[in-house]
Amino acid sequence: MVSVVSVVEVRLVGGGNACQGRVEVLYGRSWGTVCDDVWDLQDAEVVCRQLGCGSAVSALGNAFYGAGSGQIWMDNVQCSGSESQLSQCRHNGWGTHDCSHVEDASVICSRGVEVRLVGGGNACQGRVEVLYGRSWGTVCDDVWDLRDAEVVCRQLGCGSAVSAVGNAFYGVGSGRIWMDNVQCNGSESQLSQCRQNGWSTHDCSHVEDASVICSRGVEVRLVDGGNACQGRVEVLYRKFWGTVCDDFWDLQDTEVVCRQLGCGSAVSAVGNAFYGVGSGQIWMDNVQCNGSESQLSQCRQNGWGTHDCSHVEDASVICSRGADLAESGRFRLVGGGNACQGRVEVLYKKFWGTVCDDFWELQDAEVVCRQLGCGSAVSAPGNARYGAGSGRIWMDNVQCNGSESQLSQCRQNGWGTHDCSHVEDASVVCSLGMAKKMNCTQDSFEH
Repeated sequence: MVSVVSVVEVRLVGGGNACQGRVEVLYGRSWGTVCDDVWDLQDAEVVCRQLGCGSAVSALGNAFYGAGSGQIWMDNVQCSGSESQLSQCRHNGWGTHDCSHVEDASVICSRGVEVRLVGGGNACQGRVEVLYGRSWGTVCDDVWDLRDAEVVCRQLGCGSAVSAVGNAFYGVGSGRIWMDNVQCNGSESQLSQCRQNGWSTHDCSHVEDASVICSRGVEVRLVDGGNACQGRVEVLYRKFWGTVCDDFWDLQDTEVVCRQLGCGSAVSAVGNAFYGVGSGQIWMDNVQCNGSESQLSQCRQNGWGTHDCSHVEDASVICSRGADLAESGRFRLVGGGNACQGRVEVLYKKFWGTVCDDFWELQDAEVVCRQLGCGSAVSAPGNARYGAGSGRIWMDNVQCNGSESQLSQCRQNGWGTHDCSHVEDASVVCSLGMAKKMNCTQDSFEH
């Protein structure tokens, strides 16, 4: 038995990815194979480490990934498991063996066991399937729990685990059942690193196939608001769309929905089925986000489908990009003789209304002028300077920092919540309104 310490390249062939397959080594400018005599998990561990493929899952013999060709370079390999290269392990000597290629050794590393979710409508929810030994198979739901699901979601880049589901919830699979009695501690980077019975050792049928719902698999949509960025909140969970109860529903929760949908910032968190009652399940109640979550499914709540609500309490959202504030974010200045000065009016839920002058100041006016393309703010008059409006007063106690691109992004009491009358209607004078060089001749300008 000799020990050779020169660095020799290693590759895995025939396994469908770089981290599982037949072991081949480059020696003397020629690729050759390794004989499976005394080939074990310690030897496989060294191969996986050398290739950056995680930990060893299986050490296979009998040309599991097909017979190689050419030289058989190594036989009777005996690694301690701590070596950094296979060439550092003891063996008979390069090219010294009593084997044929039907005894070629193979390795499956943890990063070679691929995972996918099937039947859930997107890549982040569905039946768990693993690619082991060239074949996709399923996982049995015995002792399947949220810690196991957490590892699957992490491995797939699907966020955190929402549910660990059994009983073939997303349909029965076919072929092999590769894993049973999986027990992860939750910190593993791959499902293949978790404890289990042993590959294909199980007492299950496919009606027990395990499934996972990850946070990025729980889709969110806004319905009946006229566009994709405002409306009743609905979530896709366990193959069905359902609603969210408005108990504790606030701007922090709304902020998460708007972020998840790419709809800008939150404008309003609305309850009482503002955009109409939904149907089917009420999936979430007592939602409490801290506002920094990337998906609504990551927020605290009672538990999926656990609630004391009816659909008249369905929660809704208005995001800044949906804001048309209910119909495309339109503002206008009225009564000033041109489009860049006058009483501020906003279109919300199909009706034009005004803004109360409480706390109204130049920073607020600056946002209006920017939004309308009217230059900079010259003044922010109150007390219905350009005449009292009519209808609703939509905004009160508006507080902009001056950098917002739309008035709808500024803090306020809430749409239609005020203690004002129209004699307090707010107005704006923009620099382009003062210049009187505008081509518009109409009394109002919509943008």
